[in-house]
Amino acid sequence: MKTIGFIGTGVMGASMVRNLLGAGFEVSVYNRTKEKALPLVDDGAKLCETVAECAADKDVIITMVGYPADVEETWLGEGGVLKSAKSGAYCIDMTTSAPSLAQKLYKEAKKLGIHAIDAPVSGGDSGAKNGTLAIMAGGDEADISACMPVFEAMGKNIVYEGAAGAGQHTKMCNQIALAGALAGACEALTYAHTMGLDAEKMMKTISSGAAGSWQLSNVAPKMQARDFAPSFYLKHFIKDMGIAIEEAENNDLTLEILSDVNNICETLEAEGCGDEGTSAIIKYYEN
Repeated sequence: MKTIGFIGTGVMGASMVRNLLGAGFEVSVYNRTKEKALPLVDDGAKLCETVAECAADKDVIITMVGYPADVEETWLGEGGVLKSAKSGAYCIDMTTSAPSLAQKLYKEAKKLGIHAIDAPVSGGDSGAKNGTLAIMAGGDEADISACMPVFEAMGKNIVYEGAAGAGQHTKMCNQIALAGALAGACEALTYAHTMGLDAEKMMKTISSGAAGSWQLSNVAPKMQARDFAPSFYLKHFIKDMGIAIEEAENNDLTLEILSDVNNICETLEAEGCGDEGTSAIIKYYEN
């Protein structure tokens, strides 16, 4: 397993490609906006002009694109991954996407003798850069095992979650938990400000106890500093929450906290905050 086609070289995708190159893989890259892929050529990647070129004759094809509609077009469209990949190739979608779509792609790939894996990630741009992503993999266990050298070049916590779609379902659990933690951090900060506390001292105190979370330790300080630069776009968080809400509703499940946080984020997006980071959620409480 030597050759990889990597489709989608945004902030996280570009770092993931560099780690694959560093691990000795031959990587070809494609990005819809060509300029975003050009810097990777200097790092040793081969630039492709189309999805089909990037997927053809590769041992592994990885997609890291934006939305479920982008995944579906990239995999199933004319000149897409499944029409271009060789039989026996391993096709891995690392986008956070719909579990139902992952199951559909798995079935379509199997008809062609192609191994499909859904393997969304968590860890943000820093995890992508440092090769420490958490990778949640769904599909056939033997396929995940075969791709472990590829996954290990990009992440540290690599878990086989179950059948096709299980990786995406696990990522939904991650985003559901994240929504509550973010809202909790916002409300704690808002309470501290209202009561005249030293917010930085408060965060340092409670983050080492039972209330501690990654969001409280890493995102809340950005809220306090009014640093809204995106390490994870608010608009992408809204996309993820929307997928989780739809999947829950399709299974007669109501997730009230998730829905509340999603409504807050959609309000902020309507006010022009979609391209800011999730730290921008504090603006809702300030208003």
